[in-house]
Parts: sequence; C-alpha cells; structure tokens
Amino acid sequence: MLPNFTKWLDLWVALGVPGIDCIIYQDGKCIYRYKNGYSDLEQQLPMTGQERYNIYSCSKFITCTAALQLWEQGKFQLDDPLAKYMPAFSRMTVRTEAGIVPAKNPITIRHLFTMSAGLNYDVTTPELQLCRQETQGRCETVKAMEYLARQPLDFEPGTRFQYSLCHDVLAALVEVVSGQSFGSYVKENIFDPMGMTRTTFLLPEEQLPEIAVQYSFDRPHQQIRAIYQDAGPYKIGSCYESGGAGCISTVEDYAKFLEGVRTGILLKPETLAEMTTLHPIPNPKDFGPASWGYGYGLGIRCPLPDSGKTDIGWDGAAGSYAAIDPVNGLSIFIGMHMLTSPIEGIRLEAAARVRQELLGK
Repeated sequence: MLPNFTKWLDLWVALGVPGIDCIIYQDGKCIYRYKNGYSDLEQQLPMTGQERYNIYSCSKFITCTAALQLWEQGKFQLDDPLAKYMPAFSRMTVRTEAGIVPAKNPITIRHLFTMSAGLNYDVTTPELQLCRQETQGRCETVKAMEYLARQPLDFEPGTRFQYSLCHDVLAALVEVVSGQSFGSYVKENIFDPMGMTRTTFLLPEEQLPEIAVQYSFDRPHQQIRAIYQDAGPYKIGSCYESGGAGCISTVEDYAKFLEGVRTGILLKPETLAEMTTLHPIPNPKDFGPASWGYGYGLGIRCPLPDSGKTDIGWDGAAGSYAAIDPVNGLSIFIGMHMLTSPIEGIRLEAAARVRQELLGK
C-alpha cells in the first residue's frame, strides 16, 4: 500500500536521515506501517518500531490538549490573565529601544496557546541559571516558570507571534489549575486512557538507553554525528517537565494520542473546533508553515482557507511529524531522531501525499 509514499520516505534515508518509522491510521484501523534505516548507525541496528524518541515540539500538541481538557471543565477562560493563576506573571516588563519598561498588556492564557506572550526560547538566561542554582538543579516546572517571569518580554503580549517557551508555561498552568504535577495529569488523563505505556515527560535516568541514538546533521559539511541522548538544553532541570519539548514517546504510542484527539476521546468536538480555529498572526513571515498553506490555531498548524489542506498537527525538532486529517479520518505519525535534518521542510508534504495517493484528492 502507498508505494509512492514509501519511495518518498526512502528518499529521507537517502538524504541522510539514519532511520524512520511511519504509522498511518484510517477510520480507526492501522493501514500502513513502514520502517527503514537504523536506530544506531555505528552499531548498524535496524529500526524495530519499538524505539523511543525525544519528540521535542510534538510535545506541544499533547500539552495544549491537556490544557484544553481543563478549559472544557471551566477551570479557566482563554482570555483570563495568566497572573490570575500564576501571580509571578503579574508585573511583566518589556524590552524596548528606550530600555526596559512595564508591560502595558497582561499575558493571557490565549497568548500562551498562540505563542504571542512576548516570551522567547532562550534557556540560558541568568534567571533560569539562577533557578538551577537555587533549586540544586531540580527546576520543578512551576518554580522554573516563576523564574522565567522575572525576564523582560521581547514585545508587548498579543502583538506578535514568536516561537517560545509559551507551552512550557502552559504545562505549569496545568499543574496549578489541576492541583497535580504536569506529568501526573497527562498520565492520568491522556496516556493511561489511550494505553500509551511508553510515553512520559520525565524519563528516569536508567531508561535513557531505551531512547534511539540521537543525531545532528551538519549541513555545511554534510556530516552526521551522534549527540546527547536526552532532550539536551530543553531539559532545564532534573524535575523539569517541559510541555513544549520534553515528551519521550514511541511511534505506536503517539499514534494512539492522535487517534484519541481525532475520535473525540480526549477532546470534545466543539473543543477541537476551538483548537483548530485560525488565529491572526501579525507577522506571518515568522510562521514557517504559512508558506505550506497553514495558519495557527491553539498551538497547532491548521489549514488556511483555499489551501487545499485538510490536516492539522505539529512537528518536532528531531524530525517527528504529527498530523490528523479529520475530514478523511486519517492519523499520521513519523518518528525519527535527527536534529537540523535535511527533510525539515519537505515533511510538511506528508499528509497531502498520503491523501492524494490513498484517496485521490
């Protein structure tokens, strides 16, 4: 099945990706599973399908789903000020050409979902370094975000899109609102109900060998090198559960999550409709998927009008690709483990290629 799509995935390996694993569900049934390449190049270990991956920003889809479950329950409103639940964010400042000044606008929860809070993705700031020092390296999720709140914002909340630690703050909000640790909440309300037994936001050190070897692609020299096994700089501390980049999962587990969203098990249909409603992006050139026909909903890419796209989802820094096509009953997940890979752009073609070959549309 899908011979042309399979040839396209083989191209990824030919371009330098060590190994790939793809799974596709249609109307609740697994219709496609394909693996190629190696989980460990040095040892020449073929892909088995049981590999665990740092899925990086594919974590965001899970985190936004968790937060929206609480929104369904009336635990918060999207336009509530974040400071109502996390007082550390009550007196924010902003960097301007005239210096650091008090923020005019409060950060709202909607700003967190839509990456418009004014935050950035610098995990080496003095504030976060101090958090590591004063917590002896633990950096518990809520505590770390309280240190983050001491940093000046890059711009007034709500005025720009900027990829950032917004969804890490959203994970901390889940903790505050639910009264559970973020990891406990997602386990109880997402992972366990969907049978995702090998997915976590905080992997014990002794289980690190279960993660596929992670690689980085040196584009100037066209070289591949093995790198750190865990999430690297995004794992701010030993107790930190990064909602934006910290999930470790498998292809089979993540496909279960996608099916849970698609079928209404994890979110009500009206909530998914809210999640996939396009939000204005004041600076669309800063939103990479825009050139592929996508806009931004509540933390995920969504089709732009007249784009011909029918899928929603997100991607990860090491190559993971997640898509749900609610119109055609499809869920697609591709797992791989290479940062700065040569296929970062073309992977956004995946859902359209599957739809065209499978359904002719």
